Amino acid sequence: MDTSAIFRTPQTILYGHNSFEKVGNEAALRGKHALIISDKIMEQLGNIDRCKQFLQENGVKSSIYLGVTSEPTDQYVEEALDCFKKEQCDLIITLGGGSCIDTGKATAVLAVNGGYIGEYMGGGKIAKHAPVPHIAIPTTAGTGSEVTDVTVITNTGNDVKMMIKQPAFMPAVAIVDPELTISSPQHVTAATGVDALCHAIEAYISKRAHPMTDTMALSAMKLIVNHLESAYRNGTDLEARKAMSLGSMQAGMAFTNASVCLVHGMSRPIGALFHVPHGYSNAMLLPAVLEFSKVACIERLADLGRIFIQESRDITNTEAAHIAVESVKKLCQTLKIPNLKNWGIDEKAFNLSVNKMVKDAINSGSPANNPKVPTERELEELYYICYDYQFSSRQEV
Repeated sequence: MDTSAIFRTPQTILYGHNSFEKVGNEAALRGKHALIISDKIMEQLGNIDRCKQFLQENGVKSSIYLGVTSEPTDQYVEEALDCFKKEQCDLIITLGGGSCIDTGKATAVLAVNGGYIGEYMGGGKIAKHAPVPHIAIPTTAGTGSEVTDVTVITNTGNDVKMMIKQPAFMPAVAIVDPELTISSPQHVTAATGVDALCHAIEAYISKRAHPMTDTMALSAMKLIVNHLESAYRNGTDLEARKAMSLGSMQAGMAFTNASVCLVHGMSRPIGALFHVPHGYSNAMLLPAVLEFSKVACIERLADLGRIFIQESRDITNTEAAHIAVESVKKLCQTLKIPNLKNWGIDEKAFNLSVNKMVKDAINSGSPANNPKVPTERELEELYYICYDYQFSSRQEV
């Protein structure tokens, strides 16, 4: 670890019961006309109308962009930006999953700094001016995007998921109301929940972890391990939803400051090429990647293993690390996480894409943060293993 470390968060975080109702107050402090970036599902659930009402009660006008229908793309960003300019907005509110929030992050930066969003990848273009104020309101407990300075946008020209990280992409405000997650379907709760666990684990084992990120990652792992199955089995269990929302947010704080690792590096090309939602692709890869990485992070995985068993029995770190990997596999099986084959990805198409995925994964930079950095050959083999990975039986990598 470096002698100095950075820990960035939004300026304001509102968390808990009915915190959504405070969006009007926060908006009024930052602008007069908000663009709400969301999706049709949020409109159908009535959450858009509620948001508009809260804004209106505080003297803030609103316009709406509901074009987000999948993982965020450069096209969504361009459309949202056009709407922002046309409606003469001065504030952005995102309401939905990580796709809506990431779209809003990109729009907020481009509205002031200009250019194409891909120019910001890898620090090619630095946002020199403060972005438009952005209030992020998640409706899933998974991405943690509301508290990160990262946006992941697919370049529709070359099918590459562009991972862009700069301080300017951090929302000004995060409003985390667990009640908004109650509407998440069971399969979404499962995938986003494992995604949040993945964020916490990767932040904890990352080469760039430090004491502040460790604190958040450990707390997040405990909350998620202890409550994910309850939220999955009973979506109206508000206590489980509260724990998952808090855990997801803490995991987001951890990974945005410690960075993610190999799972995310491998996951993004799968999402870009085969349109697998980010939460699912991370969940599909997590157990196999942990098996691969275990030898280089025994002590850290041992901490996770002891969270799973919740016992004080005397076991070695090696045994506890083994329990961690097997417990993650069992969790994925319980939550009915499919492997890539069962998701429906054609094997021939997958095999033909492996070389591109390997290169895109390495170029993203995330695998370099992994405790065990794979060679190109090892990464290629990992992709093949993950395609038909069996969560139900022990399988060494």
